[in-house]
Amino acid sequence: MTPRRRPVLLSTAASATACAVLLSGCGLIPGSAKADDDPITVMTWAPQGTKATNMPGMPAMAQAYARWVNAEGGINGRPLRVLTCNDHNDTLGAARCASRATREGVVAVVGSYSQHGRSFMSALERAGIPYIGGYGVANQEFSSPLSYPVNGGLPALIAGNGRQLAAGDCSQVSLVRPDTTAGDQLPSLINAGLAAGDAGPVTDIRAPEDASAYSQQARKVLESANASSGLSGSPQQLAEGRESGSGPCVTAVLGGRTDTFFDSFRRLQKNSPSVRTSSVLGSLRQSLVDRSGGRRSPLEGAYATGWYPAAGDTRWNPMKKVIHDHAFGDNRVDGSDPGVQTTWIAYTVLHQVLKSLDGEEATAKSVRRELDGGDPVGTGGLTPKLNWGYENMLAARDFPRIVNAMVTYQRVRDGQLTAVHDGFVDVEKTLEGGTPVS
Repeated sequence: MTPRRRPVLLSTAASATACAVLLSGCGLIPGSAKADDDPITVMTWAPQGTKATNMPGMPAMAQAYARWVNAEGGINGRPLRVLTCNDHNDTLGAARCASRATREGVVAVVGSYSQHGRSFMSALERAGIPYIGGYGVANQEFSSPLSYPVNGGLPALIAGNGRQLAAGDCSQVSLVRPDTTAGDQLPSLINAGLAAGDAGPVTDIRAPEDASAYSQQARKVLESANASSGLSGSPQQLAEGRESGSGPCVTAVLGGRTDTFFDSFRRLQKNSPSVRTSSVLGSLRQSLVDRSGGRRSPLEGAYATGWYPAAGDTRWNPMKKVIHDHAFGDNRVDGSDPGVQTTWIAYTVLHQVLKSLDGEEATAKSVRRELDGGDPVGTGGLTPKLNWGYENMLAARDFPRIVNAMVTYQRVRDGQLTAVHDGFVDVEKTLEGGTPVS
């Protein structure tokens, strides 16, 4: 039997310091709130240390947000306690995170990422725990009555990417996407967007999530591009006459492995401008452009579809200040990462909802009630005002919980992801009129 450790007594000052640093759920520093005020406990989960997509910045951003809130006196005088969980990108890990959230009595799961909606959502539903601001990669995020998405998830990104490529005069589009259940919905969505142009149906190219190279998929892209242009022979032939105007395009949506695909593609294409590149924010990030050469990156000119304003937009300044002051140099917290941005927005929503409960106990039930029937929630212009009332739901069978179908168009110019134009693009009608997901 492991012997019990003797308790260590701390001074009042030491206790306050430990509390501020560890966010362990003890009271705020004396004078800022009553010492016996219980913390408001929430959870953020995301995959970390896996061979596929990893989103360590999301729980790290959640912890920085809590440090900031608690340094400001908490929410309605109560400290915010953030629990984090690693779902390991598998169904068992997602179920374990949801089980822990239930045991800990969290009032919400906030700003999280998991592909395994079937594993976590049913557990949250049984416990009555709302899921605020998931990343949008699991279908259940857009169907469960306890899910409160802050963006249109992958459905909006992919449909918007199709519209962006159609506007870019792509004569033929190849989609390289994960060979997963979540990936299976993407071809019909991008086709709904491409219907605005003349590209025709997308060439669907499946790929493993955790490959170390994607030469086979890159060859399929070039073969499809050759076939669409009537060329045969080596991939270099395709470079002739393709520097401007209509031409084939490829969009890769492989999360953390997107850079691996583009590396394989670049090696086969020999840096020719024959096939224009594209992706969605999250798969294509500023950090990837920086790593691959900045202004000399083979991604120069690539199209990108996102949910939010470009990372350089001044509307992100409050988030950047919190990162600077409370992330303590944690390099996991990249302000240009859409996962980090989604967590910031989700916690912004939570903060406003909790403040509206002033004088009432914060519980999962009271948080749900405010989300369902409270006033629209502002996010500082990073999204439209969010309201999850029935009248705001999307008229789409597969995505009824989407209340924000806005996307932004960006492009890599001079080594920077920059906005193509001001404002948002509404893809609501594209999603409502798209091919149903089986």
